[in-house]
Amino acid sequence: MCSKGVRVVKLYKLSQATFTFDIRQHSCYSESWETEWSEHTQQCQECPQPRAPTPAPMQSSLQPLCLSLEKLHRVKDSMLEAMDRGLSRRTHAQATVRMLPNFIRSTPDERGEFLVLELRDTDLRVLLVELSGDTRQMVTVKQQLFPVSDAMAQGPGEELFAYMATCLCEFLDRLRLPRRAFQLGFSFPFHCRQTRLDQSYLISWTKSFKCPGVEGRDVVELLQNAINKQDRYPITVIAVVNDTTGTMMSCEASAEPCEVGLVVDAGTNSCFMAEARHVEMVEESEGRMGVVTEWGSFGDDGTLNDMLSPYDRLVDEASLNPGKSRFEKMISVLYLGEIVRHILATQGGLFSERTTPALLTKGSVQTRDILEITDEQVGLVRAQCVLRQLGLEASDQDCFSMQQVCSTVCIRAASLCAAGLAAILSHMCRNRELTHLKTSVAVDGAMFRDHAKFSQTLQQLVKQLAPECDVTLVQAEDGSGKGIAMVAAVASRQVAQRLQVNQTLALLQLSPDALGKVQALLRREMELGLKKETHAMSSVRMLPTYICATPDGSERGNFLALDLGGTNFRVLLVQVGSREQGGVQIVSEVYSIPPYMAQGPGSQLFDHIVECIMDFQAKQGMMGQTLPLGFTFSFPCQHTGLDQGVLLSWTKGFNASDCVGQDVVKLLREAVKRKNHFALDVVAIVNDTVGTMMSCGYDDPSCEVGLIVGTGTNACYMEELRNVGTLAGGEGRMCVNMEWGAFGDNGCLDAFVTPFDRQVDEASLNPGRQRFEKLISGMYLGEIVRRILLELTAKGLLFRGRPSPKLQTRDIFQTKFLSSIESDGLALRQVCAILEGLGLHVTCEDSVLVREVCQVVARRAAQLCGAGVAAVVEKIRENRGLEQLSVTVGVDGTLYKLHPHFAQEVQKTVQLLAPRCSVTFLRSEDGSGKGAALIAAVACRVARHQQA
Repeated sequence: MCSKGVRVVKLYKLSQATFTFDIRQHSCYSESWETEWSEHTQQCQECPQPRAPTPAPMQSSLQPLCLSLEKLHRVKDSMLEAMDRGLSRRTHAQATVRMLPNFIRSTPDERGEFLVLELRDTDLRVLLVELSGDTRQMVTVKQQLFPVSDAMAQGPGEELFAYMATCLCEFLDRLRLPRRAFQLGFSFPFHCRQTRLDQSYLISWTKSFKCPGVEGRDVVELLQNAINKQDRYPITVIAVVNDTTGTMMSCEASAEPCEVGLVVDAGTNSCFMAEARHVEMVEESEGRMGVVTEWGSFGDDGTLNDMLSPYDRLVDEASLNPGKSRFEKMISVLYLGEIVRHILATQGGLFSERTTPALLTKGSVQTRDILEITDEQVGLVRAQCVLRQLGLEASDQDCFSMQQVCSTVCIRAASLCAAGLAAILSHMCRNRELTHLKTSVAVDGAMFRDHAKFSQTLQQLVKQLAPECDVTLVQAEDGSGKGIAMVAAVASRQVAQRLQVNQTLALLQLSPDALGKVQALLRREMELGLKKETHAMSSVRMLPTYICATPDGSERGNFLALDLGGTNFRVLLVQVGSREQGGVQIVSEVYSIPPYMAQGPGSQLFDHIVECIMDFQAKQGMMGQTLPLGFTFSFPCQHTGLDQGVLLSWTKGFNASDCVGQDVVKLLREAVKRKNHFALDVVAIVNDTVGTMMSCGYDDPSCEVGLIVGTGTNACYMEELRNVGTLAGGEGRMCVNMEWGAFGDNGCLDAFVTPFDRQVDEASLNPGRQRFEKLISGMYLGEIVRRILLELTAKGLLFRGRPSPKLQTRDIFQTKFLSSIESDGLALRQVCAILEGLGLHVTCEDSVLVREVCQVVARRAAQLCGAGVAAVVEKIRENRGLEQLSVTVGVDGTLYKLHPHFAQEVQKTVQLLAPRCSVTFLRSEDGSGKGAALIAAVACRVARHQQA
């Protein structure tokens, strides 16, 4: 740079001639340089003027190798399309960019000691790698090289793997370590179809290897068998990787995670951490999956034909695999020397129009020579030496021309590599639904390591081609060795962690036999609760509701409904007409109950309720009208008549005084008197479960079961009146309110209660009560998940063993998070956002495990609910002596309706446990209020019928 900071064209001097480096031949990625240079030299005397421009024939020869930004964008777009084809199950077989999953699920943060076996071009490297596991990830390596002869590389596969096993043992013998178990990572740098981290089938040999009997077989199994035959050291092969994956895993990027690996050496390849849901060739859809692009074959379908120069075609025709690995032949070290040789051999005006046999001989120009020739300090001298070795008497102009050729070929390789890398980064940004991606790329290979302009061009062009990505290129240090150890360490950690996770979550996983036992226990409790002499022994109250009929469609009129089940309650006007007239029409308004009223005197609570009813009637212009009212009261009650219900206990945060043990209808009527409002006729009291059944029964006469799974849970059903032993008996049927939330309060479910459930129960407002509800309902599932997350964090399996203060706060993990986290369309970044909102530092692995915990807890809840429903419908079937029962269950509740998989799991469990029952689940709309009004309507219909 001159003192004004402008890039200066470099002058070189050789012998007596001075030449100007013609930057125009290398400005495919920054055309503005020439304009900048032209404008600057008119004003700056420090900058030299061009003295010996590049001959026109040479410029013409190099022009096909100069790629504009427009062309590079086309390469990038074509690479993106090729990647998408490789990831799709439908087009994978025809894809040139194979996109092979490597089953790496996370980038490393590991510790431990691991063996590494690395098969390379001409040798075998064995290493013992010790990882410190700290933030700097210090690595201690002991290694030994063993030669691999051409005869070995071409001989029987069994002999090659036996040799590998022998070398492993000799290496360990030399170290004189005490006999102990070793875990081994295996680097096998050939085209493979990997099906697990420790299973990989060879597709084809490349380079100089061609051992028969290996293609199509699992190379891990072949190596493990060879090791076992030695019977000297207990070595287990736990991971197989290629060098590109090893490079990515070795990266020590401190600021950002390293999620991309790039190798540009004798061959070229790349890998990256893809969203697993886009990798259709594997079953896993959660989290991320490492993918090896195998991009060396990009262009084999003709995509790059308009980018190929005449020299590329000559190199390809003379190769061992014509028409194959087109991208690799434009980039990798193995071929660049040949491209340069063909340019020199076909370019007129050089070497006094002379050639030599050496210049016409394949392989006479090596890429290592090219890299030295492009060096600004010694390049021209090195060019003269190489040309002399080729038998050419070269002028200074010839040497400079060769330097230009070498630079152009290398910069084109860097440009193409940048286009491919930009495609990967844009793919990651797009599929993670990000506006900006920040990551590190680990790079290995002679081109990046030994050619400064290659690395500079790569960095600059990636920024231009993928401006939405902030990328740090990190040179890998011994990537293939350290990285393979990292993969082995990750595999080892994941196996150990998976065992611990499985042990923790196994407590919440119920087998079909266990679910059958729950079904049988509930059936036993139901029988006990129905009989007068055993009623007190049962944890399931089986309360008669005095509702003996369901809607038959003849109900007509206007009815009021009061729906009280929480801190918000509704007042409704329900107009029941014929279906032709629109069926049931509802107008409603929501009123709130302040906490001080829910916890204060009962008279104050019921006065407030009546005031809200009066407000609603006034707004509807109904003052002075007396309408029948159905009262939905969603708390445990002992019914002594259709319009009589004695409160057994408050739940859901209510604790109003002087109410428990009282008839709540009477309390409501007394409040009506205090407010001098006599336009209310309370004809029925029901709970929300019964209201749900009645509401659905209006739409489906087969509905004889009601189910609520929301903040709490309960069920009801139509029982044969002769079985209701707590009443005098009689003919017909009566709806029984099970109050099954208390199922297990007598200890019958203790075998199915986990330590997490006990913690939740002990910290609740009603320890030892509503045990079944605490396993199922929305009020408690989030807290169960939180307790499990704390346990996994304490074991170091989550959040790096560091919980946030928020996560340690009771009830902070809301049940709605379960529904959100398990949503099928929710990306992991959104799961991360939920967890980060709790003050947690989250990795992709953490998000996957949290989602798994949510799934296990929600599935258990749904299965337990399904077991309960199965017990109910089986009892109905047996009551009626039927071989097959068809029945509808009316369902309400936010958990059942909003959780993405809960309903399906309930239904699947019922089918499993009650195969002789055909059960339809009908979701209730406005169930509690509509149902209460319909019960009032049915009561009025029955009363009119009796009077007639």
